Amino acid sequence: MDHVPRDPAAFVAAHVHAHPVALVPELVLHQADDPIGLWELGEGEYRSEQPPPFWAFAWAGGQALARYVLEHPDLVAGRRVLDLASGSGLVAIAAAKAGAASVRAVDIDPLAIAAIELNAAANGVTVITELGDILDADRGDADVVLAGDVFYSAAMAIRVYAFLRRAVRDGARALVGDPDRAFLPRDRLRLLATMDVPVPHALESTHVKPTSIWEVPPPATRTAD
Repeated sequence: MDHVPRDPAAFVAAHVHAHPVALVPELVLHQADDPIGLWELGEGEYRSEQPPPFWAFAWAGGQALARYVLEHPDLVAGRRVLDLASGSGLVAIAAAKAGAASVRAVDIDPLAIAAIELNAAANGVTVITELGDILDADRGDADVVLAGDVFYSAAMAIRVYAFLRRAVRDGARALVGDPDRAFLPRDRLRLLATMDVPVPHALESTHVKPTSIWEVPPPATRTAD
């Protein structure tokens, strides 16, 4: 990918600092002290051709999903987990802490991969990272697919929902954490829980975002007349 810093790990380490996560204080996440400053870091190494630095923040959907996983460890314990569009790796780390047999965190941004590895090490867990776009592929061997805050654009929402539906059709469970983003297909999901999540005001224009955990339901089973 063009304009990736020569040393993604060094770039990430230089722009974030470790703090407990607001809704998940038992986990530590490297987060940007100045969200807007990092987002606008276009004159330096970070260029507009790169995805926004989703890896530098604890987004509401990811916080809620991480909280839910830690409070319901039976969801992932002993199972293979895929964290889709992982960003900082927060949800993946929560799954590993909750006893997942393995956790695979996928993102298209090399800086996110560096952040996930840094954050996993800080929390003393093992997370397998994968750089790439897998939305047109399948879930691999995952028993559980997790996705935090992924319905932020129409194009992304269509692809993510199709991926999650395929995963469920093939036998996995698929859970989503989302603070009611515009493109969330809520009429096609099953509500599991709702919680208030502390968020950076600079990013969300509020200090708290009501955020829900949803499950992609399995395909309806046809019954004989």
